Amino acid sequence: MPAANWENPCELQQIRLKNLCLIRVHLWLKTKCSQPPVGSLRWVFLRNKFCVPPYHWHFVRSMVSQNGILDALKTVRYPGYSRDIVSFGIVREVAAANGAVSISLQLTSANPEAAQQIKTEIENVVKGLSGVNKVHVDIKMPAAGQAPAGKNPFDSQARVPGLKRIIAIASGKGGVGKSTCAVNLACALQHLGAKIGLLDCDIYGPSVPLMMGVHVKPTVSQTEKLIPPMGHGVKVMSIGLLLTDDQPVIWRGPMITKTIQQFLNAVEWGELDFLLVDLPPGTGDAQLSLCQTVPLDGGVIITTPQEASLGVVRKGVAMFNKVNVPILGIVENMSYFTAPNGDRVEIFGHGGGQQEAARQNVSFLGEIPIFTEIREGGDSGMPIVASAPNHPAGKVFIEIAEALRKKF
Repeated sequence: MPAANWENPCELQQIRLKNLCLIRVHLWLKTKCSQPPVGSLRWVFLRNKFCVPPYHWHFVRSMVSQNGILDALKTVRYPGYSRDIVSFGIVREVAAANGAVSISLQLTSANPEAAQQIKTEIENVVKGLSGVNKVHVDIKMPAAGQAPAGKNPFDSQARVPGLKRIIAIASGKGGVGKSTCAVNLACALQHLGAKIGLLDCDIYGPSVPLMMGVHVKPTVSQTEKLIPPMGHGVKVMSIGLLLTDDQPVIWRGPMITKTIQQFLNAVEWGELDFLLVDLPPGTGDAQLSLCQTVPLDGGVIITTPQEASLGVVRKGVAMFNKVNVPILGIVENMSYFTAPNGDRVEIFGHGGGQQEAARQNVSFLGEIPIFTEIREGGDSGMPIVASAPNHPAGKVFIEIAEALRKKF
């Protein structure tokens, strides 16, 4: 056994126990510390067995991990936003050793007040972790009036005044009923008493006006902003409201980007609790433009049970993770069909959405069976939640909306 430096009670020693393993322990000399640290384990080393002085020692294990620290940091909100500092992507480095934690952050703008508030909250939450006795927080930010090196396309994100929460409804794959879910979730949140707006960002295939029964063009306010028409108590904006019937949109990416920016900033949304954004399938210009224009409060993924849909859903989840948008949950649409004789028929399989939610470690918000009434409501411009909230199909959407609202 290597000789120990008994003058340093906290020295990190390497001790070989019966040639079985080499472990690293903190030795705490009883004569230097009358009370053992909280949670420590007391070991008695006998002279004739381990050939060390017959003192009581304390085996101190560091219980804090990097993942534990990151989980704690996820409770710290960026000042003025509902999102946490981890999802914003400003946490650059986390290190822990011997009860000391070091955290480095990089802000994209000069804001000393926000930096101080973030630092204080970090110190409070991290010091509350078991095994942490010292916290060092280093926050870097560009000088006032100076842009940070390396232009970040997400630096231009800005909150839209009046919009408390912006939630993206996405699928990755087309044909899974994403717009149907977006329309009914908007009506369900409105049914629960929230002020709701619905933005149709599917530029090439807008279907929200049909499903919401809104066919009037938006008017222009005195401040030269578009005033969105209302449908079932929900404010609605879509490129479909600005086109004539069957008129195609043949645009390149920059035009889509500009349109989405204008739909967010040049529309008089007023005060809304939630703005739901119906995204087109895929992970292209519309999705990226939205994420770069406004800080999203979360994304809801719509899928059907079969693997053909789930495989594309994983790409959508990965996209949101790359742009630091938290996933609020997964919804499984078309889960099953109940035949007239009462038999349950799982046309597209069943349980794939819930299994994928568990795999991605995100919430499973619920499953939506196949109801003829849901399709009929969409075709007639009368969503099932608006026309029959007590119908089993309407109740399903309201339950999912309640689960979504509880996220905030």
